[in-house]
Amino acid sequence: MVLQVVLIAVGVFLGLAGEEWREDRENQRLAADTLRRFHTEIRTNREMILENMDYHAKTHAELEAYLAAPEGERGSVPFDGIRVPRFESNAWDLALATGSLAYLDAELAFSLSRTYALQTITNQLGASLAQRMYAQPPKVEREAFVGVLELYYDDLTDIEPLLVPAYDALMVAIDEALAK
Repeated sequence: MVLQVVLIAVGVFLGLAGEEWREDRENQRLAADTLRRFHTEIRTNREMILENMDYHAKTHAELEAYLAAPEGERGSVPFDGIRVPRFESNAWDLALATGSLAYLDAELAFSLSRTYALQTITNQLGASLAQRMYAQPPKVEREAFVGVLELYYDDLTDIEPLLVPAYDALMVAIDEALAK
């Protein structure tokens, strides 16, 4: 009788240990898949920022100079489109929806959260600019819109230089996590 109880207990223990091992392997697979998606998305967002960052800084400086000039001496607004950053966030959204952030290193998850928060702020700035543009078209209130545009670029040129090193650090951290 005692032998049967011991054998049953050992069998249950081995079964639970096997199930825990299987779950751990599945969680590791989910974490690796999540990290690969983040790496791709972060690289894409980084490239997009680098493509437009100089243009944003140049346009910001030109808008500041335009607004600093006396009204009678202002020429035309130097402008070649707004070029609002359009960040991909599908990997972040999926990680939140599936709870796969829980399988990542806590510091890495925190860094991802901080970076995606900066992207969200940038997206909100772009949405606010678009809302202003459609509510009061630049053709109707040109000078007011130029002022709003200068404020937009002022904020954008503060955020973009923070994103590039954040992206670089995240890609290194993700590569290290995937190598484990």
